[in-house]
Amino acid sequence: MRLFFGILLAIFALLAVSGVTGADEPKRYASIVVDADSLDIIHARQIDELRYPASLTKVMTLYVTFDAINRGELRLEEKLIVSSTAARTPPFGLGLTAGQSITVDQAIQAVAVRSANDVAVVLAERLAGSEENFTHLMNAKAKELGMVKTTFKTASGLPHPEQQTTARDMAKLALAVLNNHRRYYHYFGQTSFTWKGKTKKNTNGLLHWLVGVDGFKTGYTRASGYNLIISAQRDGRRIIAVVLGGASGKSRNQHMQDLVERGFKTLGLAPVASTPPIDVPSPLPPREKSKPVMASAIQLRGSTGEMVTVVSGAENVTLPQSRNNYSVQVGTFAMARQAQAQLQAIGTTGFPELNGAMPVIDPIISGNRELYRARINGLSATHAHAVCKKLSALAAGCRVIAPSG
Repeated sequence: MRLFFGILLAIFALLAVSGVTGADEPKRYASIVVDADSLDIIHARQIDELRYPASLTKVMTLYVTFDAINRGELRLEEKLIVSSTAARTPPFGLGLTAGQSITVDQAIQAVAVRSANDVAVVLAERLAGSEENFTHLMNAKAKELGMVKTTFKTASGLPHPEQQTTARDMAKLALAVLNNHRRYYHYFGQTSFTWKGKTKKNTNGLLHWLVGVDGFKTGYTRASGYNLIISAQRDGRRIIAVVLGGASGKSRNQHMQDLVERGFKTLGLAPVASTPPIDVPSPLPPREKSKPVMASAIQLRGSTGEMVTVVSGAENVTLPQSRNNYSVQVGTFAMARQAQAQLQAIGTTGFPELNGAMPVIDPIISGNRELYRARINGLSATHAHAVCKKLSALAAGCRVIAPSG
């Protein structure tokens, strides 16, 4: 029995640091959620254990930059010249070349939105002459802000064995930005950044869809795992949340979403439905002088093995009207949450034909993977065809499913 529990603990430990391959690698996970108004800690896991910050470092790089702007040492419109050292900074970056110029305003956007390493070095060299000198300013500021366990060695967050922080310290830094540099906070919530005619999205995916999230920063190196700070506000209440050491960007974002929802629930706010976006265009009006191509009814085997009739086309089809056991299928997706988002999107269109209908997610096996069909059950034949006719422009398609037999 002892051996059994020992094996279980070993497996759990491996899962907790998923993505760390060496047996001697430090554990990477830590998380914290803080009420930004009261400073109460709502959630805490290993918040004082040393971790690698990766590009969360850039929040401090920008904090020092904002200080310099406030002191009049730097202007947003000032042009910065890119050195050969900055141009050689490893990616992720803008791909700057030596001698090129970039304004301070553009540089802040590039660092906050796109996490550009080369631009972080450009700012560091402008303010302190070298990146190494700039880290002294960063560490002095960290001490001033009470970040007692944090040491910075680069301005970009690129790996350095001595560059370490904690979840608690990162939360302190985020709160300091909100309290001391609120006028610049919008940079961290900017959804995209355009450079040389190319527009790129913010690396913080939650900023694009999780209700209330309006800023902050992502980070990743192999040693750190996937890191994220977010700030979110709902009904006048704000929280700061930090996740360090995620196994992947997707799992980190899902975990952060859970922490945010639990955090607001603790503050007495009801959960808000937030679903990652999928490309579901709104139904378009029918094209003039064009009719859908009719197809005859075909027999397909359903997920439980029974045969069902699939009829594509909404006109010139005579079907029995006595039973409300028709369905419409509005897409097949790789993930259940995508099917759910599809059903939610269609449910907000206000079709009277859907009154009393039941949305369902139907898992099926296709080859060696599981897929999820988004269906709406409990329709009459007339209503099923009417719905699919209105959704004829839906990217995922709309199919009428007749009852078997």
